[in-house]
Amino acid sequence: MSTAEQSSTPTTVPVGSQGVLFDSGSQLSEETGYRGPAACKAAGITYRQLDYWARTGLVEPSVRSASGSGSQRLYGFRDILVLKVVKRLLDTGVSLQQIRMAITSLRQAGVEELSTITLMSDGATVYECTSPDEIVDLLAGGQGVFGIALGKVWREVEGELAELPSERPEDEAPAAHPGDELSARRARRLA
Repeated sequence: MSTAEQSSTPTTVPVGSQGVLFDSGSQLSEETGYRGPAACKAAGITYRQLDYWARTGLVEPSVRSASGSGSQRLYGFRDILVLKVVKRLLDTGVSLQQIRMAITSLRQAGVEELSTITLMSDGATVYECTSPDEIVDLLAGGQGVFGIALGKVWREVEGELAELPSERPEDEAPAAHPGDELSARRARRLA
């Protein structure tokens, strides 16, 4: 069996490699981004989770990072796909340490491989299975308890995002509310 069992050493993914889980095979543009609330809705997570995962480097926005108070992060399709996978793994009891390693491993796979990968876990360890035989072998060994087929998650995220507003990173942030004294102070200070 050639499942890739993840090691127990925590790893962090460099910011530059965030959002490169999939190649340009997606129908969604690399330049399209989704604000936090839309990303949360598509991934099925809370804004608090999204913010924490961005601040800790688990899943950072690849389209536009936050650049100070009041700025908006923009998440790409790939980021949202990763968020949904992370959420599913967390829901089944997998630790963040194991999730970090699984996501790092997935980023190293080519786009052709990803459509055939099923993540299996016993709740403690995450395994990558690329064929039905590997899944059967894992289950026969009594290790796998649940699986996540990445191709199915991809389609779910595409369907969710089709209904949500998107923007391009060069789009201006919305103007501050006329009565927003804090924004006015910041603008004067920066001028």
